[in-house]
Amino acid sequence: MTDTASDAPGRPRLLFSVLGPVRARRGAELLHTGSPQQRALLAALLLRGGRTATAAELVDALWGEEPPHAALAALRTYASRLRKVFGPDADALVSESGGYAIRVGEGCLDTDRAEHLATDAEKARATGDRPRARDLINEALDLWDGEPLAGLPGPFAETQRTRLEEWRLTLLESRLDLDLEVGAHAEAVSELTALTAAHPLRERLRELLMLALYRSGRQAEALAVYADTRRLLADELGVDPCPELSELQQRILQADTDLAAVPDPSQGYACPFVRPAQLPARVAHFTGRAGLAAGLRAQLTGPRGGAPAVSAIAGIGGVGKTSLAVHVAHAVRHHFPDGQLYADLQGGGPGPAEPDAVLGAFLRAMGTADSAIPGNAEERAALYRSFLADRRVLVVLDNARDAAQVRPLLPGAEGCAALVTSRVRLFDLENVRLVDLDVMDPGEALALFTGIVGAERVGVEREAALDTVAACGFLPLALRIAASRLAARPTWTVAHLARRLADERRRLDELHAGDLAVEATFDLGYHHLEHGQARAFRLLGLPDGPDLSLPAAAALLDLDPDAAEDVLESLVDTSLLESTTPGRYRLHDLLRLYARARAEREEPPAERDAAMSRLLDFYLATAARAYAVDRPGDRLGTHLEPVPVPGLTFPGSRAATDWLLTEVSCLLACVRQQASGDTLRRSVDLLFVVKDLAESGMGRRLYGQVAAAVLTAARDAGDPRAEGRAHTILAYHHGLTARFARAEEHARQAVRLGTATADPLALCQASNLRGSLATWLKRPEEAERHLATALRGFRADGNLPGEASALSNLSRAHLDMGRPALAAELAGRALARYEAAGPSWRRANALYAYGIALTESGRPEEAVRSLADALAVFQAGRQRWWEGMTAWRLTVAHLAAGDPAAAARHADLALTVLRDLGDDLRSAHVLTLLGRALARIGQEGRARACWRDALAAYERLGAAERSEVRELLAERSSR
Repeated sequence: MTDTASDAPGRPRLLFSVLGPVRARRGAELLHTGSPQQRALLAALLLRGGRTATAAELVDALWGEEPPHAALAALRTYASRLRKVFGPDADALVSESGGYAIRVGEGCLDTDRAEHLATDAEKARATGDRPRARDLINEALDLWDGEPLAGLPGPFAETQRTRLEEWRLTLLESRLDLDLEVGAHAEAVSELTALTAAHPLRERLRELLMLALYRSGRQAEALAVYADTRRLLADELGVDPCPELSELQQRILQADTDLAAVPDPSQGYACPFVRPAQLPARVAHFTGRAGLAAGLRAQLTGPRGGAPAVSAIAGIGGVGKTSLAVHVAHAVRHHFPDGQLYADLQGGGPGPAEPDAVLGAFLRAMGTADSAIPGNAEERAALYRSFLADRRVLVVLDNARDAAQVRPLLPGAEGCAALVTSRVRLFDLENVRLVDLDVMDPGEALALFTGIVGAERVGVEREAALDTVAACGFLPLALRIAASRLAARPTWTVAHLARRLADERRRLDELHAGDLAVEATFDLGYHHLEHGQARAFRLLGLPDGPDLSLPAAAALLDLDPDAAEDVLESLVDTSLLESTTPGRYRLHDLLRLYARARAEREEPPAERDAAMSRLLDFYLATAARAYAVDRPGDRLGTHLEPVPVPGLTFPGSRAATDWLLTEVSCLLACVRQQASGDTLRRSVDLLFVVKDLAESGMGRRLYGQVAAAVLTAARDAGDPRAEGRAHTILAYHHGLTARFARAEEHARQAVRLGTATADPLALCQASNLRGSLATWLKRPEEAERHLATALRGFRADGNLPGEASALSNLSRAHLDMGRPALAAELAGRALARYEAAGPSWRRANALYAYGIALTESGRPEEAVRSLADALAVFQAGRQRWWEGMTAWRLTVAHLAAGDPAAAARHADLALTVLRDLGDDLRSAHVLTLLGRALARIGQEGRARACWRDALAAYERLGAAERSEVRELLAERSSR
């Protein structure tokens, strides 16, 4: 289009949209464009791209074969009125050659902007930048605002509506295709399910759905989509599926490896992943190991014989395995242009890294969205190998525990290589080349020592230097520690250091075997610490958690944060402490054992206990503040064991949740470690106050394990109050995972003990849980009794959120008793209680209960609105379990509202979430509903596949619902 006065400087441009209702704007001002016929003229001119339309063409466009008698006069009137609407830009509508044209600036029409975005997306895709291509297409799709040319009369508008809708679907197919190429197949399933329902004869959508299902591990459903499509095309059109669809079916049947989540990079564009570059920095003053380094380089880059190269370095702690591995990795990284992955497997510590967690981190590092990462280790490993197929990536796996930990993390592609370090020889690892790493020879040890201390100082005291490196046992870590101490003390002579090490040399000879040599080496560095550093080092070895934040370390050390940071950073400088990220600190696993042993020898038991008690107090106080942010008005904090510290404060819910999710491993480790003696009750309380960890899905398995250990500790201690609270925690945990029998027994014990100890926390919470569980078990009258007890307790305690929770559960019980109106009223009262307590995402729990009540009351459209609001809140609050549960309830509501496509979309979301959380029973419930939704939109084969999967799960779990699914399958088979 030619630029006109609409682009005059200082005046907002005219902007037009036709991808929805036809609108004109000047800047932010919406202009009134008149009657439908007048807007039809505007659209007809806009969509000609500035070209002139004759009067006859416009009459035909607006009225077709039966124009009114005064059609030409009407055109002139509409054109005149549009000029008035355009005001100072009236010259944008020009009259020429007996017709009209609209000429405005570049990008003033939404279709022009969409075309530019689509073109840019094609260019980005051609260069391999799939994420950008997806973003550009999504930006183009966002320009559609409902039905194009909505409400306009005339044949031209009808034709253009069809064209623009077809264009939108084509763009959507391209975006979905990109979704699958970047591994977002799980999130694509629900959208594709809805689209195939809306456009049942569009085979490309069916093809994408089959592929998305297959890559999500749902092969039976993928094949069922093909069967449904073939039957539909035969019934409606009398044709067979297109060749592409038939070929895909055969490839699925044959489990074609090329259908992996990442496509063959031999296509005309690059691989859709982020190039990782995770290698740690080289170790300064790396010395020696020349022969070993050369051999490892040759192993990693030489002929592979059809398999990836795997080399494993074994040796005692402190011998320099990691330094050698990182040095070699940097030396060969140009042979691996697709990137380098690195993970510390923490094999020597109490909590070795789980392979599925490492796989998740690797997939994220290569650009995979969280929603596209499978929930179980086998599927993650398969996706990981698929990402590495036909690529050249180096994987460094440091500090491995054993071969079983390493196997899932090894690449499968010949072009890749893996370098592993471990304290044990991984002789049972397939296709591995083993390298045993011993201490340095004297020449290498002296060179390393000289590189750190300086040639001038060592040169004048060579004999003392030789004595020093010998006293260090030629162990690299010991050499670095000793040399660093000397380098930091310019007034010391090398001989002075050698004399200080003289007694240690005898001890090193005595403890020469295995890891004991490492302890002797650590002694060398430890003895050079100042008093405050040594105390801090010892106490830092006490907690079992993987690391410590600065505030937590300050609490442990009984220092203010600034003083704590000074001493921690000084320990980092001496290489006795690591700072993995700013504000977080960790000890190497062997140094942790050494520091703890030192603390046990040198710190009085009372001081060790006091340090860990301070850490527990800090975690409990801070977790209680985080809990209070999410639950204003909740009285739980008043029933916790008092602590003398305030804990951290949070500006809002997001910051509180971030802290909780970051500290999950440290919190649970502290609970497990302190669940005895004087700290038992505070440990139980800390576990109670971080229960959102289980609800969000983060650390759920570990949470349950720690809760079981705490219950055992409470029983052993003979503390009925602690035991009652521990039972409450386990009832809650098992209820979330649908282990209702276990949950009910724990809740029953919690009520008994809560009553005996007059503990309102256990009594109210456990009674509420018993009511909720009784509802799940279809015992509504019993649920009503328990919930009445909970309500009385919460009201007596002034706990508005607790009361709201009990009312929400009571709403469900009355639904089961056939009282939907009362159920809706109770849910409404629950919502009011949450709102009275203060702003919190917890109000979504009442919206959830209200939505269920509205569904059962025959008001599904209102239910959908309530549940959709709840879903948005849960997603924003990162409450994964509630997200899955709400998507499930939205499935029910949409089915009741007669919208099976929307039901199927939400069922797919619920299934993805609940399966990821390991909730097999509720996943089966969702599969049953998904089958019902699919059957209603004509996807019978896929529906039966869902029901077969649900039946298998029900039979495995011994669930009563299996009879319902058998009937569904039998009913469909008889047709």
